[in-house]
Amino acid sequence: MNVHIHDNKEALGSAAAEAAATAIQNAIAEKGEANIIVATGASQFEMLTVLVTKEIDWSKVTAFHLDEYVGLSDQHPASFRKYLKERFVDQIDGLKEFNYVNAETDPEGECDRLGEIISKMQIDVACVGIGENGHLAFNDPPADFDTETPYLVVDLDDACRRQQLGEGWFPTFDDVPKRAISMGIKQIMKTKALIVSVPDERKSDAVKGSVEGPVSNLMPASILQQHANCELYLDAASACKLSEQAVLA
Repeated sequence: MNVHIHDNKEALGSAAAEAAATAIQNAIAEKGEANIIVATGASQFEMLTVLVTKEIDWSKVTAFHLDEYVGLSDQHPASFRKYLKERFVDQIDGLKEFNYVNAETDPEGECDRLGEIISKMQIDVACVGIGENGHLAFNDPPADFDTETPYLVVDLDDACRRQQLGEGWFPTFDDVPKRAISMGIKQIMKTKALIVSVPDERKSDAVKGSVEGPVSNLMPASILQQHANCELYLDAASACKLSEQAVLA
């Protein structure tokens, strides 16, 4: 895991987007296409704002959605389908394909559908974040590090649900869904290049645990230590609890 620390979240987002764009462009140059994963949440705002401005032949890019709440309409303000349509898909021209996660009516069936599609592909780039509780996608602790299932229905813990409330996506804690469809840890780890964007001091404990702690399903993002090509982009606030040795490594 390579750690990059920037002064603020705007600089973080710009650097992460540059790295993601380069990886996408390289994949297209090498094999004529690129398959990517795109995440949501407040951590991805700045990165996506810059990524959609990059010179990329989007007609050669197939994208996958990382996770979505069970039972939530795509018109709900917190819908990740709505987020990605407005912030990514509608901002670029001619995307080859975007595979949304629809968890409204048949979550298990949707997991099977998406799993069949993604299992036939090599994913080149994943742009993701880390949750306050260390989750990767919606794999809350204790996360399943062993399942080969590409997409699965998961229960959201209270810490995860409080984060969604704190970020302003829902009016009350009880409004935050208790279940979601999430891409599995092993599927995420199969990606050739991971671009991980993590701003804000509220993520600093998770960053420290993920970078310096033992690899444990109680800190799901710690598994990133075992990925051969993971670039972690932080701002000064999210990096504030890292040791000097971790920063210099």
